[in-house]
Amino acid sequence: MSNFKHWKLEREADAMDGIAWAILDTADSSTNTLGAEVMTELGLILDECEKNPPKGLIFRSAKEAGFIAGANIEEFTSADTPEKARALIQRGWDTYNRLAEVPYPTLALVRGHCMGGGTELALACRYRIAVDEPGTKFALPEVMLGIVPGWGGMLRLPQIVGPAAALDMMLTGKNISAPRAKKMGLADECVPPRVMDNAARMLVLSGKPPRQLPFMQKLMNGPLKSVVANGAKKQVAKRARQEHYPAPYAIIDQWQNYGGNTLAVPADKPTSLDALVKHPTTRNLIRVFFLQDRLKGFGKDAKDFSPQRVHVVGAGVMGGDIAAWCVLRGMTVTLQDQSVERIAPAVGRAAKFLERKLRDRKLARFALDRLIADPRGEGVRQADVIIEAIFENLDAKQALFADIEARAKPDAVIASNTSSLKLADIAATFRAPSRLVGIHFFNPVAMMPLVEVVAGEKTSPEAARKAAAFVRRIDKLPLPVKDAPGFLVNAVLGPYMNEAMKCVDEGIAPEAIDAALVAFGMPMGPIELADTVGLDVAVHAGKQLVGDASPPKKLVALFEAGKLGKKSGQGFYTWVEGKAQKVGAGGTANAQLAERMLEPLLDATKRLVREDIVADAELADAGVIFGTGFAPYTGGPMNYLASRG
Repeated sequence: MSNFKHWKLEREADAMDGIAWAILDTADSSTNTLGAEVMTELGLILDECEKNPPKGLIFRSAKEAGFIAGANIEEFTSADTPEKARALIQRGWDTYNRLAEVPYPTLALVRGHCMGGGTELALACRYRIAVDEPGTKFALPEVMLGIVPGWGGMLRLPQIVGPAAALDMMLTGKNISAPRAKKMGLADECVPPRVMDNAARMLVLSGKPPRQLPFMQKLMNGPLKSVVANGAKKQVAKRARQEHYPAPYAIIDQWQNYGGNTLAVPADKPTSLDALVKHPTTRNLIRVFFLQDRLKGFGKDAKDFSPQRVHVVGAGVMGGDIAAWCVLRGMTVTLQDQSVERIAPAVGRAAKFLERKLRDRKLARFALDRLIADPRGEGVRQADVIIEAIFENLDAKQALFADIEARAKPDAVIASNTSSLKLADIAATFRAPSRLVGIHFFNPVAMMPLVEVVAGEKTSPEAARKAAAFVRRIDKLPLPVKDAPGFLVNAVLGPYMNEAMKCVDEGIAPEAIDAALVAFGMPMGPIELADTVGLDVAVHAGKQLVGDASPPKKLVALFEAGKLGKKSGQGFYTWVEGKAQKVGAGGTANAQLAERMLEPLLDATKRLVREDIVADAELADAGVIFGTGFAPYTGGPMNYLASRG
């Protein structure tokens, strides 16, 4: 056995097998990352195996947290010049090419997350086994940081799974589950944990030839490359403008024209590594990565709180979707409303949602068994977390919470999903108002990663801490905010949408307004967003959040006519099968119009930071990005303001 600082090389005692295990345990870290020392030691392991070749070399992790989280991001951020970045890429490219060329069989035994450079290491091995657990995920998420998979991912992934699937994975950064990895050919086997070691031994010694692509896929990797690349460019152009997000265009170009070798691209090309390193988007997306990491840190200190049972009151769209999401994340959920008939539609939606997410009817059925209709609210007594999601009426909420407080466990989290009422007002009738905390989800629950954790005037730090821990437990991002109208996210969206609707009153076409903001980088224009949320909600929010004595005339007229947007089929737009019908192109990118719309949002963000509704500018940026989809390439509204000077 050879011990290094980060790796162990163990040879099995049975000389007949002759298998060696390279076990990664990055020192002083809860996760495995591929820093300079780790990569140097990987080279030393290959040196040893070159002197005394094993019959097979298996890579695995010693960490419970997963296989490999990818490259060391801190090291990458310090590579702030093209020369430093090239050196970092060269090191990984050379090491993994060497691994791919060794004469003995190699295998990556992947259990838990396998990201970026970890996936590229697995791709450099002859075989890959994915352990069939929910936490096992493959991904090449470099595009999310404004960079490319430079250690061989762009070369090898298309050769293993085909170019269309490979480009989809690289251009979106999406996670691939263990069963999906097996189905697409990324993993040779998908096995349960109890047999993973033996499965790895058998496969690495099997002599099984590497998976071959079908003939047509080989053509797409060769003579038909340009066809695939052009199709990919068209798809990317629908989602991201090249001046805002150059990395996906660089991935396509480097795969098509340079064999997936980022080092081969001339420095003066806009798709080169040099251009990406210098681009402000890269710096800003890495900033967003660290902001996300900071949000993930909230609630980590609540190790004594491990919620398993959730009680949700209110089976409308929001309450039902909160319940379904908690079930998906392994919780047992009791869902309360006035009758079983009111709860039934939420259970039906949850069944379809779980089947879509789990891609397995049997698993979806087992999960749905954890969602229990509870019209009498019996689940309150056993719940670790209780979430109220009824209509926005103070008297109704106070009456409900009086009953909940009397029956809840002493250590249960009692929360409201209110978006417009003050927690302090709701808590006024509590015997122990320190127990009430806000856990504010956004619609649609499954798509929006942020959840605001709201501390009222009397909310105890312990209640807020446990609420944040619950939010992390269901794989959302908790943002601590103080109790104020609209908290952070709605408080910045209100003025922004109000300004957009005033532009409609001035005769500017809704399509032109939306086109301007989508061109800026928003996921959806403000008029379409208002229609999606509901114009009844927009009217109510306008009174609460904008305080405008003369609300937008068109909005009021539509509301009074019962034209409420997507939910009624008619609002600013006509809606057909869930899609807004827009007349004509609506206009091209209009930067001046976009800036007019954004100004109230930027002003509101500055004010909320100044008033300590959110702790600092960084958290404000994180909240507005993950809560509204504010263009990530800018680094967030406060960062955008700073960049404008």
